[in-house]
Amino acid sequence: MESWINDFSDIRPNVGVQFDAVGSGEGAARFMAGSVDFGASDVVLAPADAAKVKRGVIQAPSTAGMIVLAYNLPGVKGHLRLPRDVYVDIFLGKIKNWDDPRIRAANPGLKLPSRSIALICRLDSSGTTYAFTDHLAAVSPAWKQGPGVGKLINWPSAPMLARGNEGVASRIRISEGAIGYVEYGFALRLGLPMATLENKEGQFVAPTPLAGTAALASTADVGLDKLDAATTNPEGAKSYPIVTYSWLLLYRDYPQEKAAAIKAFVSYALGDGQSEAPYFGYLPLPAKVEAASKAAIAQLGAANAATAAPPANDAATPR
Repeated sequence: MESWINDFSDIRPNVGVQFDAVGSGEGAARFMAGSVDFGASDVVLAPADAAKVKRGVIQAPSTAGMIVLAYNLPGVKGHLRLPRDVYVDIFLGKIKNWDDPRIRAANPGLKLPSRSIALICRLDSSGTTYAFTDHLAAVSPAWKQGPGVGKLINWPSAPMLARGNEGVASRIRISEGAIGYVEYGFALRLGLPMATLENKEGQFVAPTPLAGTAALASTADVGLDKLDAATTNPEGAKSYPIVTYSWLLLYRDYPQEKAAAIKAFVSYALGDGQSEAPYFGYLPLPAKVEAASKAAIAQLGAANAATAAPPANDAATPR
């Protein structure tokens, strides 16, 4: 988002855009309260929440990414493989040690330490948490019936908590024996090892841009209203199993000048801005999803300023 804003300001220096990364929970709250012009989140607004927004809501994907299980195991050489029932049970607190027989069975070539697993999870209300727990619920009835899905979770495993993806990644980096869920780009920038995970087809796939793109390709035809559900457990032998779209939250009506400015910024993000995604560990939108997103943005209209007074801030709130 910062890169988009910087590049857009070179194109349209007369338009000021300000963006605060405050987390999906706070971001959605500010958007619903009308105190910002737009938001961004890994989670779409629920229909009941969207119905409360008098100005109407347009939700459109802007980019996509992977959620990885990054870990810190000094001296362990090679790629850690985690079957889906194993990584679910790690976060359920049923698997507590790195040399657990089920982890060893999946990694016969690794010398795993006899030490406790230190879980790192998000402290704040988070779209990353929602997407991760949505995946766990999709692959595990025990998770679905237990902790469930949400931006904030009552973790059964008493993990250490950190604020933001950057906080989780930093905590993993300094905590030997740690594992935690974090967006791919944050783990990549800190050089954290990332687990190879079992996907829906029973294949073990490492988090790479190619594997993330394969997962997105399996969801591209479902339509925007079903897109979120389609990514919880993507199909395809080469697909990385935990992917998520990042959504723009926009009002249907804006004052005329603001409508033009927002359309210009979002059009840049969904156009030339897509090429910037890989540099930050994100994935460009599949062509069909990009086209559907642009079609949704085209519905954004200009209202009379008297009926839709501009909020105080120019922009808002991501995951």
